[in-house]
Amino acid sequence: MRVRSKTRPPRAASYPVAFLPLPSVVAAAWPPRAFYPLFLPDAPARMAENFDSNYMVNDLAAQARQELRPGRVVAGERQGTDFIFRCDNGVQLSIQVITDKVLRFRYITEGPFPKDFSYAFADGVPVRQELEFLEFREKPDHYRITTDRLICVVDKESLRTRVLNRSGLVLTDDEKGFHWEYDYDSGNDLVKMSKQVQSGAHYYGLGDKPDNMNLRGKQFTNWGTDTYGYQKGSDPLYKNIPFFLGLHQKVAHGIFFDNTFKASFDFAAERADVASFWAQGGEMNYYFIYGPSLMEVTQEYTRLTSPPELPPLWALGYHQCKWSYFPESNVKAIAQGFRDRKIPCDALYLDIDYMDGYRCFTWSPTHFPEPQRMVRELAEDGFKTIVIIDPGIKIDPDYTVHREALKNDYFCRRADGPLMKGSVWPGLCHFPDYTRPEVREWWAGLFKGLIQETGVKGVWNDMNEPAVFEKGTFPDDVRFGYDGLGASHRKAHNIYGMQMARATNEGVKQFSYPNRPFTITRSTYAGGQRYSSGWTGDNIASWEHLWLANIQCQRLSISGFSFVGSDIGGFIDTPDGELYARWVALGAFHPFFRTHSSGDHGDQEPWSFGEYFLDAARGFIELRYRLLPYMYTAFWQYATAGTPILRPLAFLDQADTDTYLRMAEFSLGDHLLVCPITTAGADGRWMYLPRGDWFYYYTDEAKAGGQEVWAAADLTRIPLFIKAGAVVPMYPLMQYVGEKVVEEVDLHVYFKQGEETSVLYEDGGEGYGYEQGQRTTRRFRVTGTAQGLLLQQETEGDYQPTWATYRVVLHGLPFQPTAFSTDGQPATATEATLETGLTLPAVVIGAGFTELVIG
Repeated sequence: MRVRSKTRPPRAASYPVAFLPLPSVVAAAWPPRAFYPLFLPDAPARMAENFDSNYMVNDLAAQARQELRPGRVVAGERQGTDFIFRCDNGVQLSIQVITDKVLRFRYITEGPFPKDFSYAFADGVPVRQELEFLEFREKPDHYRITTDRLICVVDKESLRTRVLNRSGLVLTDDEKGFHWEYDYDSGNDLVKMSKQVQSGAHYYGLGDKPDNMNLRGKQFTNWGTDTYGYQKGSDPLYKNIPFFLGLHQKVAHGIFFDNTFKASFDFAAERADVASFWAQGGEMNYYFIYGPSLMEVTQEYTRLTSPPELPPLWALGYHQCKWSYFPESNVKAIAQGFRDRKIPCDALYLDIDYMDGYRCFTWSPTHFPEPQRMVRELAEDGFKTIVIIDPGIKIDPDYTVHREALKNDYFCRRADGPLMKGSVWPGLCHFPDYTRPEVREWWAGLFKGLIQETGVKGVWNDMNEPAVFEKGTFPDDVRFGYDGLGASHRKAHNIYGMQMARATNEGVKQFSYPNRPFTITRSTYAGGQRYSSGWTGDNIASWEHLWLANIQCQRLSISGFSFVGSDIGGFIDTPDGELYARWVALGAFHPFFRTHSSGDHGDQEPWSFGEYFLDAARGFIELRYRLLPYMYTAFWQYATAGTPILRPLAFLDQADTDTYLRMAEFSLGDHLLVCPITTAGADGRWMYLPRGDWFYYYTDEAKAGGQEVWAAADLTRIPLFIKAGAVVPMYPLMQYVGEKVVEEVDLHVYFKQGEETSVLYEDGGEGYGYEQGQRTTRRFRVTGTAQGLLLQQETEGDYQPTWATYRVVLHGLPFQPTAFSTDGQPATATEATLETGLTLPAVVIGAGFTELVIG
């Protein structure tokens, strides 16, 4: 019998009224004159006198239909690194200089600025940097703010702004600029910003949108939605990341619209020369971020909202999941299936059926009578157990978790006081208010049983948009604490999943210590990368969804959320063996690497499609495990410098306009270029190589970049090129992280005529010793000539890895090597036969070497 669908279709998206042409006269009389009390002696005469001119302005329904704009600027002043501009109709603009490349624009329509607070930032407000140069000048028709990198101009007549770089290139220019409408039903302002589209502009980012990489000509909405079986172009989806990048004249900038209400973005869709963004409440509050490179824009944004901590190394291994693996005998059989077939795997997942009646933090006494023993036995064989936790808490007087929350008033309430009720998997449920610190602390404490006592290693948060069966989500009148500021669901909806992930992460971290936590979330907001990894939601077993997985993961990565992957093979329906193998090939190069499927659609383990497809899938999983030191280093770069782990072509060479509209190719870290095959029956594909020199991974064939090339790839290959000059570290093959002590690391060195640098980061992959200096960074420099190659290593840090030697494998040498020396001492040459079938020159040297000379 077919199991009830796990999720529900999205609710129809709604948008604010389209922008209307402005009246010739700005509504400068706003706010309107107050109504005259009828009991005043001259009230009738005054009302008659002003009826014609004020009646429509004073009518709230009419106000709700008016588009309002700032008046003339009457004052501008500097307050340290803040600049306040006041208009004659009460509108104010605050420009905050966060860094010399980041400016914050914050508008209010009346009254003083409210308390500054945002969940996007770890401490509620952005961290500012010391400025070496900051200048403020008033001119006859404008004000001008200048930093080392930017010039910001504020027009006195209209409050419109323009931002330029110090070379005078206009980066962003207001069209209407800030404008708004009053919404009578909610009492909120619908806040809007429109900007001119610069010549040849392109747009990227915005989280998990399932559409073309370049956003120009599209319109999107952020309102986290449980979108079961979404398609290309479906909108909105699960995640709410209001950050996008713009690129014109080969110079990049970004805009982070920090507003948690339902928000929309128009990238020259409605009007070809205008890009705009707006929200159905809150402030017009956005950050302008200058590059000038796309990479720098994402780095600045990620640092602004804070990157994550390093994960445990095993979390970068392969994960196997299904709705649902139960009872215990089934879980054990799946585990044995991996070990018997020599398929590396580090994590097995338990979906909602592990619980007692879908009650969170419980175990089914029938399916899992001894969970602690089962989890321990799985761990002995290298498997980490991950369990799902949803936000819905079953209404049950005998359920301890529900009783505690009810007693302490931890659940969300409706406007008039009743508790919020909604149906999800356990039936009728109440929902915790994760925007209250005391609720987050209580929720974190609930994980002691799962993590500390039972031995579970990670937690997976689902249904946290929040989703409610049949209704979609909570009603708008649900009230939240919002960390003491108070809010309705209109404001809190888009951060609900993020705050649940935050509370979950705090609990998992507390009870995993001294080890590192691992959590996953389906919904999030800007800054949510601090708390969790993620996946792209309930996708479909189709070639289109394989294509979408590639785009969505790239898009999330450049939107600050790099620890992401897709449900390999598709959650809905069943893939054939070819589609599954091609999806595993792509997933092997995504930071989060997990097969997941719905149990009512059949089996989806790597061996479910026959030996031929199993061999292909196993080969890609093995490659992933060998590449773990490279992947972990890319994650370290993300965690310390904010660099995206997955990088679209335009990020690799934005000076090359041929990269702007391409979306299949991407870079994993600094040196691996990947292009998945996303059509059935293909034996290869055409792909574009960025400028420079590249080597095809499987054959070592050298190719010049700046052109399309054909990459032959049967089912055992994925088009994969290595950048010339790269040093790619590889571990020996393991069935799970920690199975073996690593005694030797392979360094694959790819020849380059010239110089190239690479990096390898090591800290053991677990615990927090790296925060106390127990880490090592190794920087390699390759210098190649027609007659020789020099490999140099600089080491920083005190961590001593388990390996004592490198096997240096040499690729693409234009000469026959005859002499090897390490730090002035002769070294013995050997040969290495690789998994690709290539036999190449190699040399084994000590891990502490400084120079390796090959001639």
